[in-house]
Amino acid sequence: MTESTALYDIPGPQARRRHLLYGLASTAVLLALLGWILYLLFDNDQFTSTKWSPFLYKGIQELLLEGLGNTLKAFAYASVLSLALGAVLATGRLSEHRVPRWVSTVLVEFFRAMPVLVMIFFIFVALKVQALPALVAGLTLYNGSVLAEVFRTGIHSVARGQGEAAYALGMRKTQVMTYVLAPQAVRAMLPTIISQLVVALKDTSLGYLITYEEFLHAGKLIASNLDYDLPFIPVVMVISPIYIGMCMLLSWFATWVARRERRSPKTKAAKVAPAEPQTLLPGPQ
Repeated sequence: MTESTALYDIPGPQARRRHLLYGLASTAVLLALLGWILYLLFDNDQFTSTKWSPFLYKGIQELLLEGLGNTLKAFAYASVLSLALGAVLATGRLSEHRVPRWVSTVLVEFFRAMPVLVMIFFIFVALKVQALPALVAGLTLYNGSVLAEVFRTGIHSVARGQGEAAYALGMRKTQVMTYVLAPQAVRAMLPTIISQLVVALKDTSLGYLITYEEFLHAGKLIASNLDYDLPFIPVVMVISPIYIGMCMLLSWFATWVARRERRSPKTKAAKVAPAEPQTLLPGPQ
């Protein structure tokens, strides 16, 4: 007999066989699509030694490594500043005072609705800011506003009785937020935070539009100086796996954190001193 859960019935033998067939059919379709793409690449002579030999040159390798380093530098700045801005805006939105709450709400809704590329171009062109600060500022404003909602939702996900119990003990709101709500909310927020950082990492590629010498800009510079047909395809085939690998690494880390946080917290038994004879109280025994 099959057991059921509160949400769905566990599939029986026939349903499991159907799911297996669906999985095999989907895998076959994906493999066929991959084979067709590889056939087109071979048919267009994209794997000839002439088109891949430039990547053996030390100068091109150094250019790619420099671009990768600039990408990671922009991502590091944007991620740290986004977390800080998100914490500030979330604090404002959770404030009991009307003015900071309204100001934080307007900023969050505005920067979440504004396209990242528009903000980057505005900061770079209108404000005459250098490429790296303009890219980091645009990424910080967008991702910080999104993270502010993540932080606020995480705080609200904590059981209401936790805060009420802390207030009943005489703790101030700052103490309740710091010592009671925030530590518990981290378990719910951390996977979403890391997933948002994946978005920030991918958006660093927008820096090539404002001539920031990041990884994609280095690939474009290499492709524009190659003198054979369709030079962008080998460059894309080199750059794309590295981007995908970095994003998958962050996604894997988010999955690992989520799986770890779903486990029941383990506590160690406290050592208890052995019982010793005590002085008996006066009175009848």
